[in-house]
Amino acid sequence: MTTTTPLADPLVDPRVIALAHYAGRALLENVLARHGSTFQQSVTLRLVAVAEGPVERDTLVDGVVGALKIDAAAAHSVADELIAAGLLAAEEPSAVRITDAGRERWASTSAATAPITARIYDGIPKEDLAVAGRVLTLITERADAECAAMTATAAK
Repeated sequence: MTTTTPLADPLVDPRVIALAHYAGRALLENVLARHGSTFQQSVTLRLVAVAEGPVERDTLVDGVVGALKIDAAAAHSVADELIAAGLLAAEEPSAVRITDAGRERWASTSAATAPITARIYDGIPKEDLAVAGRVLTLITERADAECAAMTATAAK
């Protein structure tokens, strides 16, 4: 006779975080693909969509680099893709603004993902979400600090 020990609640670790991230990202990428967008484009477009007006291109690139952990050249490339697609427009001297088409794309993808997000988070107590938010924010801050330290060390 074998007995099975019930699994304990999983502790947050890199694997648990990665599995949650990739599960959510797969859902988002599926929605984005139906709207003709990539994940990188969505992150970039959102940064301009939620701004109060035009965004300096360097500020946008810094935001994309920080969010996606990609280099500045790749972030510039994504911004260029959005400009070529007519979702962003270049403004003088070095800013970008969201176009009507860009605002519609952002609104439509946001509307398409909202019910999925609601189903995923349904029934999770606010207190648990608050704890998870604090823990994940702290992990992100520490990982960002480690990345910065590695970059500084590599530059020496």
